[in-house]
Amino acid sequence: MVNEWHMAANIGAGLGLGAVIGLERQWRARMAGLRTNALVAAGSALFVLLSIYGFSSATSTTGYDGSRVAAQIVSGIGFLGAGVIMRDGLRVRGLNTAATLWCSAAVGALAGTGLYVIAVLGTVGVVAANTLLRPLARRLDREPRGGAEVATDYHFEVVCTEPEEAHVRTLVVQALVRPGFRLRSVHSRDVEAEGKVMVAAEVTTDRRDDSLLEEAVSRLSLEPAVSAVSWTVLHEPEGDDEPEDEQRSRRRVRDFFGGRSQGGS
Repeated sequence: MVNEWHMAANIGAGLGLGAVIGLERQWRARMAGLRTNALVAAGSALFVLLSIYGFSSATSTTGYDGSRVAAQIVSGIGFLGAGVIMRDGLRVRGLNTAATLWCSAAVGALAGTGLYVIAVLGTVGVVAANTLLRPLARRLDREPRGGAEVATDYHFEVVCTEPEEAHVRTLVVQALVRPGFRLRSVHSRDVEAEGKVMVAAEVTTDRRDDSLLEEAVSRLSLEPAVSAVSWTVLHEPEGDDEPEDEQRSRRRVRDFFGGRSQGGS
């Protein structure tokens, strides 16, 4: 009976500490909130108790290592965390929520073994990381390191056959959606050549990186329906002491089908 009360205390500790972690997530309206974190921690505590007491007879007779059940919590919780990670345009959402679930599982496992003090300290650490470090992380994201990174606008154009317009638009979006690039617009318009349309897109980057545009051109040039691809830098902050001819050279169009680089102001 003493062992049963002890196990009940371990389960309650895991459930309660997981709920504390989930309160902050619920308050911020995250996908995994109060109930999810509480259940993850309680489930981890239950699996730990299973590994300790559930196979005690097998441990004494065959040398069974019950800790292997608890070890599977570490890998098993990864599948649950993967379910909350989603891609939203240029952003990947849910990474912090998945990490919080992983920590909740660890807290529950500690509670299941009766290490209450460590479990409480872990809970405080998780909640502090999600609250106190949040403003610092946002500040670091918004302030370029060293002041050397500047936003740059790109204009990307693809000329293709009219029947393949929808397919080419999809390829343009896929080619330009990368970390650090924000897709601002995608639109199509007719061109002078009969049966041809132009798909144009505008993207903004936190810092200038022409390599992505080069890769997009290489990718789309392989499409049979595409007859021309070009990109140009629309805007980039320029120094006052920079020569005027060098400033004009910053805005250029590269047409890989024509094999030339055109400059313009």
